[in-house]
Amino acid sequence: MGRLRYDGTSEPLRIDDETLAVLKVIVGTKLRRQESFMMTWRPAEGGDPGRVTVWIHPAIPLQFLFTASEPQHIEKRRVEEVMRALNASGELVIDDWGRVEAAETAPA
Repeated sequence: MGRLRYDGTSEPLRIDDETLAVLKVIVGTKLRRQESFMMTWRPAEGGDPGRVTVWIHPAIPLQFLFTASEPQHIEKRRVEEVMRALNASGELVIDDWGRVEAAETAPA
């Protein structure tokens, strides 16, 4: 279970490595093009009942931490589908992307 740390101060999200790898490609592509966007997810069970949305921008620190030392297999079709949805709406919703939860406080 990898971690996504955003802005350097928020608690990281725990996301399975395969999903995190796809997210890294999508976010990296958008930011390389200087295209900011919103990213939304449901908080971990037992946390706030609402939704979390952050503004993804090249100036805001973002860190992908993988559990596995080997690179993950990335399905091109999955990246294309998610990118198409993101470009259509301007928002990357990762609710149904596999397990997303707040990480326990741990050193990054």
